[in-house]
Amino acid sequence: MTIFSKIAGVTLAATLLAGTAGAQTLSMAVSAPPASIDPQYYTLTPSIMLSAHMFEGLVQRDENARLRPALAASWRIVDDTTWEFKLRPGATFHNGAPVTAEDVAYSVARVPTVQSPSSFAVYTRAITGVEVVDAETIRFRTATPYPLLANDLASVFIMPRSLGAGVASAAFNSDKVAIGSGPFRFVSYAPNDRVVMTRNESYWGAKPEWQRVEYRIITNSGARVAALLSGDVAMIDNVPTQDLGKLRTDTRITIAEGTSLRLIFLGLDVFRDGATPDVTGPNGEALDKNPLQDHRVREALSIAINRQAIAQRVMENASVPTGQFMPQGAFGYDPSIAVPRYDVDRAKKLLADAGYPNGLTITLRGPNDRYVNDAQILQVVAQMWARIGVKTAVDAQPLATLIGRLNRFEASAYLLGWANSTGEPSTSLRSILGGRGPNNGLGLSNYGRYANPAVDATTARGLATMDDSAREKLLQEAMRTAMQDVAIVPLHIQKSVWATRRGLTYTPRVDEQTLAQEVRTAK
Repeated sequence: MTIFSKIAGVTLAATLLAGTAGAQTLSMAVSAPPASIDPQYYTLTPSIMLSAHMFEGLVQRDENARLRPALAASWRIVDDTTWEFKLRPGATFHNGAPVTAEDVAYSVARVPTVQSPSSFAVYTRAITGVEVVDAETIRFRTATPYPLLANDLASVFIMPRSLGAGVASAAFNSDKVAIGSGPFRFVSYAPNDRVVMTRNESYWGAKPEWQRVEYRIITNSGARVAALLSGDVAMIDNVPTQDLGKLRTDTRITIAEGTSLRLIFLGLDVFRDGATPDVTGPNGEALDKNPLQDHRVREALSIAINRQAIAQRVMENASVPTGQFMPQGAFGYDPSIAVPRYDVDRAKKLLADAGYPNGLTITLRGPNDRYVNDAQILQVVAQMWARIGVKTAVDAQPLATLIGRLNRFEASAYLLGWANSTGEPSTSLRSILGGRGPNNGLGLSNYGRYANPAVDATTARGLATMDDSAREKLLQEAMRTAMQDVAIVPLHIQKSVWATRRGLTYTPRVDEQTLAQEVRTAK
């Protein structure tokens, strides 16, 4: 770190009061690294929120996940299967080239060609045709009525067609390729350390206060808090729950928090008929069939978990226990889906009825560097499962390593999170619960390979229904069917907590994103 950066961090409050914030560097620390600078590589929140500094979609979401214009100044439904978007006059890429409909067509076409662990193709799958009407007008056609196209396109970042066909994701580590139209320009990237950006002085919208951003990656919670308290950084995300009480009373610090749209859940291998890799008998003996295919076993594992205890004791009330993907009040939330009731005796009986009166042995895998208290949650779940006779070994590892294993379907039980940042449940129904099939675009993050044709059919009907009320009922029905099936084991909706140095403000976002352009000096 340069001497200037150290001084800027330590004297931040005085600098802000002097009214010269527009000439300053904002040093901020985030808890998880991006997978790539390529904005179309991986549907992972740390990657998406970094991309949102430098790239834009036709549409963007505000802090409440409501749609607002971005590169598209307006859009309209021409007919049931045709959408028209009018581009914003004067919007340019960082290289000075105007953003045109040809660039949009190029970007949409590139999405399914990117080799990705979790593809953005789920957001372009409905598009069957693209028509460039003129430089500022583009039309998209769908095979059937599809009401969420504008919502989906908010997740597709636009880049210049001059990059050409076949540009590799690794090439985006250079400022010659990492060219967007967003409020900041790419300068440099040191993997697992920091991304440096500068303000885009030609940005079409409101310019950020910060001329330079040091977007630091500090995965260790204690180190992140220490960097904030020392003034080394001016903002952190994912404030560790154990430090919340102390930071709330620190007059140097301002806390911003709110409920997110992220579900923390357990996935289970329900696909294999024969043995599943991480499950054996109570004494380690091999099994000739997969116990997780039995609904009774899945239900037993679910109700053996005391969600309230996790929320209160592990999460320090920075989460909300749940039995579904959406939080209360969100589009698609179903009040009839109750939080599974903790019941050890019933869980034991279900295991016995399924033919496992002496329990099972299982390895529970998950990340130790991605979600709030993820490693601790794994350990607590393991202890709870042990009470019903399921001996559980925990394998906590970096998310990048875990995802590699999940993509090879080498896990029987795993912890993950999923953010329905679109503000409705269709993405989880398609990506997490959708049955994988040749070229159907479903189940791209369904590592347990759950498949229920009724869920997929109801979801498809919902996605073809233009009326919001009718669509919500169909998506609720699909979610209800999957939850009754124990397709996954929901744990809780995670709250998001940020901390800034006094003198700065940040509005909590339901999509959990930490955006430098939204960090402002207090008025």
